[in-house]
Amino acid sequence: MTILPEGAAVVYCEGAFDTPNGKTAHGLVRFTRRYRVLAVVDSHLAGRDAGEVLDGSRRDIPLCASVEETVERLRPSTTPPTHLVVGLAPDGGRLSPSAREEVKRALELGLHVDCGLHDFLSEDEELASLARRKGLRIRDVRKPPHPRELHFFSGKIEEVRAFKVAVLGTDSAVGKRTTAWVLARALEEAGLRTEMIGTGQTAWMQGARYGVVLDALVNDFVAGEIEHAVWKAWEEARPRVIVIEGQGSLMNPAYPGGFEILAAGRPDGVVLQHAPARKDYDGFPGYPLHALDRQIRAVELVSGRPVVAVTVNHEGMTAEETAAACRRIARETGLPAVDVLREGPRALVELVEDGLRASSSAP
Repeated sequence: MTILPEGAAVVYCEGAFDTPNGKTAHGLVRFTRRYRVLAVVDSHLAGRDAGEVLDGSRRDIPLCASVEETVERLRPSTTPPTHLVVGLAPDGGRLSPSAREEVKRALELGLHVDCGLHDFLSEDEELASLARRKGLRIRDVRKPPHPRELHFFSGKIEEVRAFKVAVLGTDSAVGKRTTAWVLARALEEAGLRTEMIGTGQTAWMQGARYGVVLDALVNDFVAGEIEHAVWKAWEEARPRVIVIEGQGSLMNPAYPGGFEILAAGRPDGVVLQHAPARKDYDGFPGYPLHALDRQIRAVELVSGRPVVAVTVNHEGMTAEETAAACRRIARETGLPAVDVLREGPRALVELVEDGLRASSSAP
């Protein structure tokens, strides 16, 4: 078993920390078990605090101008950096030439490199050779496992007796993973043993104990790997609750996701993350976001399970506008609507507690 944290990380997010393409860095700044995050590289925001830029709350994680400047600044400290983590999540998952040079510089400075993009740095001969010479490790989190290591759907999901909650969304990069972590940690604090099932590279980087990187899989095995991750969490940890991170959204034209999570994970209830200020799907102007009520109906039709709450992403909205949006959504859908980052997750915890009581009393 990997002992966490593994080391101290500099997160590379040049030009993207204040955009949805920085969502991997956002997740690591908010929470990670795998690393102690020391700094974020984004020259456009250098000199500011990453927490203040992200959520308006200081976290003492500075934004810096370059990898070299950051490492030189931090190396004399009692906790010098050991890892460079690529915190970018651009469409298509490709690494720019300038970013590759920063990765090379990190290796020259003696840092391990973890990357969740589709450009596999361990297959870049110059970078791989440099890492070998220096005794460093390059991990490509999205690198596909060998088919012999993968699982096909078997039906063993029916053995799982935990209460399962899937956190899906109405769009990509809308905050599903963040809400899933907030809920999982709040349930633990409420005394309910909980496991989070990560389904992407960022959740792995945050130290999710169970999960799968869906983007790395051959389609035949997606359902089976979701089932296996949920089953393994149940077999090994016996949690009361399992929270499953969603991917994409059912109707997103570029990232249709959630079907296999609903089919193979077989959640007891679904929390749907939504950004009311968005008009079009993320990164695709001219593709209007489908109406929230239609997306709720689609999830319930596919899963046969209820959407139990709508969680609100407050991007582009003031606190007052967010509160008004929550009231409107609750009125129109009849469901609780909450911004967990501003209001906390208590309403979601109570919904799960209600679900547990109902399931325990069912014949």
